[in-house]
Amino acid sequence: MGGSGGVGSFLKVILNNFDILAGPVVSLVYPLYASIRAIESKSPVDDQQWLTYWILYSMITLFELTFAKLIEWLPFWSYAKLITTCWLVIPYFNGAAYVYEHYIRPYIVQRKAVNIWYVPRKKDVFSKPDDILTAAEKYIQEHGTQAFEEMIHKAEGERRPQTSNYVFYDDDYRY
Repeated sequence: MGGSGGVGSFLKVILNNFDILAGPVVSLVYPLYASIRAIESKSPVDDQQWLTYWILYSMITLFELTFAKLIEWLPFWSYAKLITTCWLVIPYFNGAAYVYEHYIRPYIVQRKAVNIWYVPRKKDVFSKPDDILTAAEKYIQEHGTQAFEEMIHKAEGERRPQTSNYVFYDDDYRY
């Protein structure tokens, strides 16, 4: 008799505390596992998903620490957090990547100052001296090939006055 009541009460405790028990699994255990797999994979897509997740998780945690007294008065907070975390974590939704692409990235890209003036610095006497190729490689890594080509075309336009609107083609070369 005591065995059946024990199982029923155990299940009742599990169901009543589902958010408390599922929270760490959803917000920590699975993301840790998926992050390790992302590190081991060659794809940058899963890296973005999990790096963004950990940034958002940190922000949520900081929010909770800052507003702990207020959150105590919100009985639905643990459920809202669990649902949000599921959306951020579950691969079907890729919520963290969505937040990054639609909210974080546009903010960063829009306000990012483009520094075309790379000043080479020598670290020590024995290191390879920086040169124009190193500067170009660094710029391409930071801003992409397209931005580098646009910068070159802009510099060429400022340096040479436009004398003609004609473009001459000779086999592989453009004049």
